[in-house]
Amino acid sequence: MQRVKGLLKASHFGPTLLVTAISFGFANYYWWEGPAYVIAFGVFTGQLVVGWSNDIYDYADDLKHNRQNKPLVSGVITKEYLQKWLRFMVPFTFVANLLGPLGIKGGLLYMLGVAFGVGYNFYFKFSPFSPLPFAIAFAALPSCIAISKDITPPTWMWAGGALFGMAAHFINVIKDMKADQISQIKGLPQQLGTRNSIVTATLLVALGITVIIYS
Repeated sequence: MQRVKGLLKASHFGPTLLVTAISFGFANYYWWEGPAYVIAFGVFTGQLVVGWSNDIYDYADDLKHNRQNKPLVSGVITKEYLQKWLRFMVPFTFVANLLGPLGIKGGLLYMLGVAFGVGYNFYFKFSPFSPLPFAIAFAALPSCIAISKDITPPTWMWAGGALFGMAAHFINVIKDMKADQISQIKGLPQQLGTRNSIVTATLLVALGITVIIYS
């Protein structure tokens, strides 16, 4: 049971659950409750891949800062155990999404978002382009569900998703800003600093709301 809790925590369970719930809401609107559960499950598996790869890559830095809230650092699970599950989940999430209600087009679009999420962990996190994976992943999430029903995603959906995704990135970084700067993590929020990141996140949320209202 402790290992299960460790796996869930390593997935960044709060954000993972939120993304899964959002996918269920859109899927229930475009499909109906039955397929919505299947779509949400596929989305959940993709978020596990993103979260687990993040904790594996950040393990050394988490040790450096003694982040006991991380299951790898606290010893609830080992790095080897998490890697084993990640190797299983990567092909499984492809199958779950491409062969499920999302279909090939919708499934590939969602997996593009997952790929950018993983890309953030290994590359974009350290560059001024760090908001880009969040923009693509948050735009792809609702859009892939619309596409699965042969509906062209409306502007408010993909543009609003991109703006809210970038805002989420800035907000998420703020709590670890000082530690990230010590570790030489030079994403855009770290380069701008806490105050400017708060301002940027606020502007992005305001733009996202405007797009949704007026599109």
